[in-house]
Amino acid sequence: MLFSLAVIFLVGLSAAAIFQTIGLPRIIGMLATGILTGTYVLDLLDPKILGISSELRQIALIIILIKAGLSLNLSDLKKVGRPAVMMSFLPASFEILGYFILAPLLLGINHTEAAVMGAVLGAVSPAVVVPRMVKLIEEKYGTEKSIPQMILAGASCDDIFVIVLFSTFVTMAQGGSAKATDFLNIPVSIILGVLLGSLSGFVLFYIFEISYRKGNKIRNSTKVIAILGLAFLLMSVETFLEPYVAVSGLLAVVAMACVIKIKADKSVSARLSEKFGKLWIAAEAVLFVLVGAAVDIRYTLTAGVAAVLLIFGALIFRAVGVWICLLGTKLTLKEKLFCVTAYMPKATVQAAIGSVPMSLGLPCGKIVLSVAVLAILITAPLGAIGIDRSYKRLLAHEE
Repeated sequence: MLFSLAVIFLVGLSAAAIFQTIGLPRIIGMLATGILTGTYVLDLLDPKILGISSELRQIALIIILIKAGLSLNLSDLKKVGRPAVMMSFLPASFEILGYFILAPLLLGINHTEAAVMGAVLGAVSPAVVVPRMVKLIEEKYGTEKSIPQMILAGASCDDIFVIVLFSTFVTMAQGGSAKATDFLNIPVSIILGVLLGSLSGFVLFYIFEISYRKGNKIRNSTKVIAILGLAFLLMSVETFLEPYVAVSGLLAVVAMACVIKIKADKSVSARLSEKFGKLWIAAEAVLFVLVGAAVDIRYTLTAGVAAVLLIFGALIFRAVGVWICLLGTKLTLKEKLFCVTAYMPKATVQAAIGSVPMSLGLPCGKIVLSVAVLAILITAPLGAIGIDRSYKRLLAHEE
């Protein structure tokens, strides 16, 4: 396992640096490292580390979401309001509709299988989008109109909506029927996640505050460990309560970090944000190398040209969904184009659930996995390049 970690950090970060030097996003180098060193090519990574790959990817995602929460200004988020809420479900709905219409025509599958495919492919990747929006917030690009805050919030909720739809469509594909209660899980999950995270943030802040007043100064490094521990607990609560009620652990983590930012002194929250930024250097390598390792490159060849056309066709549907969300806002044409680009990347959710239909024995399993793999390879680099290359030209810089 130590050799695998050495490969992830040394090769992954070296590849990231090489791609950054030639003007391409770092994540392309990390994804390529994962694909090449994974089970399906060179097979250099220990099966033990691949066995806990999903947990390690989740830890990395938690780190960047905490940093996002410590960077978010809720008063800025209130400025956008309606578009932020709509961005959490409408673009994904349009993309799923795109697969529902186009997949039977291009790939010859039935409409239920097309809905399953759409649910696998419909989620935007918070792993690609969130760190870039955090960077824009810190550099103050688009912040006057709260554009990165809106995208960050929408991307955090988008996954919940899509995963609930995915489980519903899979049940239908297995011969079951959809229940209205399944769809109720979406708002319940969001509300409970925000409430649980906010409460946790208040409790943790007051523990820090009481300790400080009693003369027991807690080091920032200790605070980072405490925040991480509570974040892991919040994610565990989601799993524990899953049979009874839906709770979004990821939203709880963001809400907890937001409350700490609001309640703590600005200098304290800034130092905590900086420390989580340093942690992200290692976490980013783990996340994207392991996402790449989860990609079964063999299935890209079976997908064919029709799958590529399908992915781009569905992205057009998604772009229309994003555009509708932004109607009635003060955003310029350039800013709307940036939002469309930023909502393109796929990676984490597709790597996590792309193989589920095949493991369940659904007839569409292999083609769903093939399209999911292809979508990661196409949209993650395109989206990352699009965001990195366009934000200075498309977004206003706030002085």
